[in-house]
Amino acid sequence: MTSNSGNAAEASHLLKPFIPWIVLSAVTGIGSGIATVALLRTINGVLNQEGGMAGGLLLTFISLCLIALFGRMASDVSTNFVGQRLVAQVRKSLAQKILSAPIDALERYRTHRLMPVLSQDVDMISDAAFVLSATLIAVAVTLGCLGYMAWLSLPLFGLLLVALVIGASIQILAQTRAEVGFWKAREHEDQLHKTYRAISEGAKELRMHRARRTRMFGGQIEHIVDKIRVVNSRAINTYVVATAFGSALFFLLIALILGWAAFRTTEPAVLSGFVLVMLFMKGPIDQIAGTLPSVGRAKVAFQRIADLSARFATPEPHLHLERPGAGATMTRDIGMRGVRYAFDAADGSEPFVLGPIDLELRRGEMVFVVGDNGSGKTTLIKLLLGLYAPQQGEVLIDGAVVTPEARDDYRQLFTTVFSDFYLFEDLVANEKGEEGMHALPQAALPYLQRLEIAHKVSIKDGSFSTVDLSTGQRKRLALVHAYLEGRPVLVFDEWAADQDPTFRHLFYTELLPELRAKGHLLVVISHDDRYFHLADRVITMKAGRIAEDRVRAPASLAA
Repeated sequence: MTSNSGNAAEASHLLKPFIPWIVLSAVTGIGSGIATVALLRTINGVLNQEGGMAGGLLLTFISLCLIALFGRMASDVSTNFVGQRLVAQVRKSLAQKILSAPIDALERYRTHRLMPVLSQDVDMISDAAFVLSATLIAVAVTLGCLGYMAWLSLPLFGLLLVALVIGASIQILAQTRAEVGFWKAREHEDQLHKTYRAISEGAKELRMHRARRTRMFGGQIEHIVDKIRVVNSRAINTYVVATAFGSALFFLLIALILGWAAFRTTEPAVLSGFVLVMLFMKGPIDQIAGTLPSVGRAKVAFQRIADLSARFATPEPHLHLERPGAGATMTRDIGMRGVRYAFDAADGSEPFVLGPIDLELRRGEMVFVVGDNGSGKTTLIKLLLGLYAPQQGEVLIDGAVVTPEARDDYRQLFTTVFSDFYLFEDLVANEKGEEGMHALPQAALPYLQRLEIAHKVSIKDGSFSTVDLSTGQRKRLALVHAYLEGRPVLVFDEWAADQDPTFRHLFYTELLPELRAKGHLLVVISHDDRYFHLADRVITMKAGRIAEDRVRAPASLAA
């Protein structure tokens, strides 16, 4: 019940800006439907009178044709306008919610579940919106036809109405059963997207392991694809059978009308009117029935979108999406005081808890964070960066507490290269606007040359010419980003792990010391113990706590 009310509220919120256009579409669609029914009435009248169609009757007929034509056009245009704007709004809204969502919430919502919602589900809503106008007109025509038949003969209309209610009940039952199938198929689509991602990102490993490759295709992809095919086919076939029954029902109803006329005296105008309207009404009702699968899938898609929106309904407070902002300033140090963060526990296991952590990092220091895998290094860094909000304790800058209002500005102190980094093609290096963008190629060239990628990458119009490089080379490009941004704190998470010995040595012995000499605070997650002696401090993590914080003597640094 809560989910349905939430979906209704979400739909109301999305449709509110388009209410005038929806009203226009409804009014013109209904007008077109009424004009169509009036045309049927005119035709039936002409068939049962002498003299045919002439004079004022001909003018009326032409006027009704024009009303039906332009009413349908106006309804279609209005609905298309609403549909396209609605889809655009949904896409923008979802993107904004994802950009504003807390990082830990995004990490819990897997990519293989996120991407189908952003692409496939939104497209389904677009397809349903496209046929909405025609369906609305079909509904108006059907209701008008029923009203006209009731005006012709109430007893005969009552008999037909009973039969139509039986047919409609079968259609509703079919739609309910089919929607269950669409839900199952949509769940399988998530799994299929997950396997597609696996065969894309794990292509090299699958090429080297025949048994795994065979099991991936035969045991997973084929199995899931066949499930989707069977479930979708069964759901759509349910609609098809119900539609076929509805079509047959129309001819049975016509037979019922003719049988009624055989046993009871019926005026020719009533009999021809019922038969004519029934034959005509079959088209609109078939159109309504034909849109039910699209509507059913769109309903499932909308519920998935509403679920995603609900998961990210609580954005990170004070996150700025519309203004760059100047960011915070740091003159002395950043740190933590009593910081604690706990992850949700998996079934049957203890939750991982980081902290409490007390830490102070000073500008101009080079700090290595070391420890075994799972010791809490990355979680510590995410708390330090302000990506995670502490559940207990405080993050500090120059002795002042970083409040939720200031957290987004605080993050602007940092340039990061994560172990699972994403490399953007475009550069946003400074706040100097066009002047700064024009200076980027010259500013970046020395770094590209020193990192030995200038022969593969250049900068044009504020973007890298390519990022289609090896992992190590892409990390060097990420380092160019860090140089150009020039922020006071640089954080590197296993940057050297994908570098050859030459660049690893260059990174630790030249690049990092040069950045420190320029006054940057450097925080480096590393397993390269042969270079630990170059750091000012080595912080060792163990089981979510700082096990040791060793300060190196100046003599060691000189060495």
